Amino acid sequence: MAKALIMMSGGVDSSVAAHLLLEAGHEVVGLFMRHGQVFEPACAVETVAASSAGTRQSARSAGSLGSLPIVEPTSPHKQGCCSASDAADARRVADRLDIRFYAVDFTGDFDRIVDYFVDEYSRGRTPNPCVMCNNWIKFGRLAEYADGVGAEFI
Repeated sequence: MAKALIMMSGGVDSSVAAHLLLEAGHEVVGLFMRHGQVFEPACAVETVAASSAGTRQSARSAGSLGSLPIVEPTSPHKQGCCSASDAADARRVADRLDIRFYAVDFTGDFDRIVDYFVDEYSRGRTPNPCVMCNNWIKFGRLAEYADGVGAEFI
């Protein structure tokens, strides 16, 4: 059967897709894209209360009813994909499925997309970064990577 390059996020969809490709008899190579973007927690467990002592109090005790859900400040806030824990999840799935797995740094490519977005927006246009991502990364760099590992499809 054919060799397939599969993008693995660490989530259910890509994990099941990898499993189904294996079940169909394909050789599967997993790839996780690192993009260098780090997301800080949207909110923290503690806030500095506006008190004379300036002590740290929890958001609830500081009287912020109706605030956003509280997340731990010690770990990155889950905002989609591409965190270190997502890479670890993808690696665990690849290990479990006994497939080759690579985490590849696409930081420069994502920076190029962000620069495009900022440039277009600053000119008063409505940019569509997904179009550029598809062109530059999905059908550009990933196709090159697939060729490099001998994959017949992505």
